[in-house]
Amino acid sequence: MKQAMLKSPNICHIEWDQRKQTISSKLQRNIGFMNKQNLLPQNDIHRRIIHLDMDAFYASVETQRNPELKNKALVIGQDPRNNGGHGVVATCNYVARKYGVHSAMPAIKAVKLIPKSELVFVRPDFKKYRSVSAKIHSFMHEITDKVESIALDEAYLDVTHNKLGQNLAVQVAIGLQRRIRTELGLNSSFGVSYNKFLAKMGSEYAKPFGRTVILPYEAKQFLGMQKIEKFPGVGPKTQEQLHEMGIYTGADLQKVADFVLIKKFKKMGYFLAQHAHGIDLRPVIADSDTNRKSIGMERTYEPAIYTRDEALTHIRHYCKHLEDELKKRNFFAQTVVIKVRDNDFDTVTKRRKLTKPSNSQYDYYDSARELFDKTSNFLEKGIRLIGVTVTDFKKDEYQTINLFDY
Repeated sequence: MKQAMLKSPNICHIEWDQRKQTISSKLQRNIGFMNKQNLLPQNDIHRRIIHLDMDAFYASVETQRNPELKNKALVIGQDPRNNGGHGVVATCNYVARKYGVHSAMPAIKAVKLIPKSELVFVRPDFKKYRSVSAKIHSFMHEITDKVESIALDEAYLDVTHNKLGQNLAVQVAIGLQRRIRTELGLNSSFGVSYNKFLAKMGSEYAKPFGRTVILPYEAKQFLGMQKIEKFPGVGPKTQEQLHEMGIYTGADLQKVADFVLIKKFKKMGYFLAQHAHGIDLRPVIADSDTNRKSIGMERTYEPAIYTRDEALTHIRHYCKHLEDELKKRNFFAQTVVIKVRDNDFDTVTKRRKLTKPSNSQYDYYDSARELFDKTSNFLEKGIRLIGVTVTDFKKDEYQTINLFDY
């Protein structure tokens, strides 16, 4: 296991509550409890959060299906050599990443970076990926009902109180990681900490097949060692602005007064200040069919998106996913919502009501595309996040049958 703090001999079996008394004074000094000079909220270190992230998920599923691809530079996406040079990389395996290929890159660039003898394109099979993802999520729900799905290949779990009766969150995470490996043949990485931000930082820290635990008294030192580019939500433009301020690491960010960051970056500056000191009060929002008032899918892009075609390609995939989810539940939706965020962290949400309830990806896409076109100015700064949500559900009271089956 790659530990957050190398000086800790074995952080896997240290229980937070057992150390509470001995480290309370250090926490108050280091993690940002509110005082007269501090604009930050009081921290909460009592939760146990896991962020699980599958390693090169789509590519790993394809490799498992066809082991001959294991040592090839595998790129998931349409081959631009057969597609007029168009298309983007959905994801790629770690062999391809050694050549500098990454998600959301124009596929034609992958052709230029990877030797022809090594490069293999495979068209994405989202039906298969959703099926495997459903199995992984079923494992998670056997641990806790507090599972927040971020995408097919990642989720947060709040295991403060879990169905296994296990007090050590790291043991829960190791068990989940091993089960995914044993039963599905796929690798994953996890981060464990007391909030979502640190858990996600941890899962990225030791990829692939990584395990990172960040305890409360280690958080500030761990963050101080990280390059500012590693902070989730900090895009290229913000990185450039931070570099101009002499900020290159978390330690540099920790030295800047809260009000300076807030004045410079506004709302994002407030979150930067919190994250620099290991503060993130967001709860894990559980997936629940019975309580759900909407179903959506969103993703953060690094690097950012600058072309309409690339953005619409992702929106089209989202709409297909939403159609599948609603058909599983016999739901129809009447309202489509899109969410777009640019490199400055400016966010806009727009919605449109359909003429009648639908569970068709084509109806969703037509509305989402028109709504997106009203945010086209965001492309100039670069789009960091796109989300599509459907809501206003109607239950299908009738079963659709095919007369030709009889």
